[in-house]
Amino acid sequence: MAKDKYTEKRFDIHTEADIDVAMLETIPFDYPGSDTEVVYETGEFTCVCPWTGLPDFGILTITYVPGKSLIELKSLKYYLTSYRNVGIIQEHAVNRILKDLVKLVKPLSMTVDAEYRERGGIKSYATASWEKK
Repeated sequence: MAKDKYTEKRFDIHTEADIDVAMLETIPFDYPGSDTEVVYETGEFTCVCPWTGLPDFGILTITYVPGKSLIELKSLKYYLTSYRNVGIIQEHAVNRILKDLVKLVKPLSMTVDAEYRERGGIKSYATASWEKK
């Protein structure tokens, strides 16, 4: 029976279990209920294609309206760096980041956008959003 090329692990790369969520920290936000929108952007986001082992480079933008806390930036930097050797599909990366950060800061709303560099003639974008009900 042939192996499915999309589920077969081909390289010695890390999995989503290796993403270090424990390093994320918060700081208090003194203006809950305000219409403050916070935007963090990095042009250095990197993860790995789980099938080829090649790096995926992208511009990652996190936009949110905070509740009672903000994401502490140094911890966010280290958290995002933990994706560097993780084999994860681009569309899964934005959803995983969104899930982890929503759980951390409990915002009123949050969006995670990734604009990945072109590879093989295809440029890709992925966006995941969450809003408190």
